Amino acid sequence: MFVDRVTVSVQAGKGGDGCVSFRREKYVPKGGPDGGDGGHGGSVIILAEPGVDSLAALAHRKHWKARNGRPGGGDNCTGASADDLTIRVPPGTVVLDAEGKFVLKDLAAAGESVCAARGGHGGKGNARFKSATNRAPRQATRGTEGESREITLELKVIADVGLVGRPNAGKSTLLSRASHARPEIADYPFTTKTPNLGIVQRDADHSFVMADIPGLIEGAHAGTGLGHEFLRHIERTRVLIHLVEPLPVDGTDPLQNYHTIRDELAQYDASLADRPEIIAVSKCELPGADEVRERLAADTGHPVLAFSAVTGLGLDRLLHEAARALARLGDQSDV
Repeated sequence: MFVDRVTVSVQAGKGGDGCVSFRREKYVPKGGPDGGDGGHGGSVIILAEPGVDSLAALAHRKHWKARNGRPGGGDNCTGASADDLTIRVPPGTVVLDAEGKFVLKDLAAAGESVCAARGGHGGKGNARFKSATNRAPRQATRGTEGESREITLELKVIADVGLVGRPNAGKSTLLSRASHARPEIADYPFTTKTPNLGIVQRDADHSFVMADIPGLIEGAHAGTGLGHEFLRHIERTRVLIHLVEPLPVDGTDPLQNYHTIRDELAQYDASLADRPEIIAVSKCELPGADEVRERLAADTGHPVLAFSAVTGLGLDRLLHEAARALARLGDQSDV
């Protein structure tokens, strides 16, 4: 199950109370105060960890609480501090305060972390209060409460190449042919309801991650067709492959469809309009595909590729152009 947004409550641990104690030893008639401090409560840490690819593990657990610190003891014994509670999430997860709607941290890379709730401090034992004028203090402080808050975790898929286009443009079929991913494929719109990732292996030393983004429609930037659910996964992709279907089943104009999707991307995030883009006409085995490719090239002023994921025609060139575009960006994955 792919889960890309979840809201949970986090509660850090309370600090342990300080201890009131006096030294009691044989032949020591005037033992002084020896109450120890309490231990600190555990904090709640959100950690981006490689290998975690969904927030599904958090979907059925809405409350996360760290342990409390132990109280201090006699003989100046400090109470044990509690271990931090670590919640592991996929890289690319944004941690937001659910009430204030502000970002605590964007965990874009593996290994990054943020303290969502800080543990309480341990209280002071009575040994802390002894002085020349107060040799037998009987006061100690209580540990402080740990922080608590409600946080929202939003996953934005991290991929090198993102496939965009209208529903039924052939994105899932392309991903299945280019990688070992096995997305659901059918002949009706919105078959893909969640992003799918696949690794495209160009040769023994070169590969890149490709994401199949669910189909976009007009008004997606305003939430139409669950647009926000889909669009946020495009934000982290470095190169876009825009697939245009030459013969849409709804009879719409392919050229207009291309511009509609471009407008939706720009209205959601202006930087997406400047993202490197490869335009490709899918299903080039269909009649009229060459004419659509020529119209797109003349309208956009950019080269337009054509391929068929079914027959494999033009597929290798498309993947080669994607690898070249990543290389021009200085791909850290050694494309």
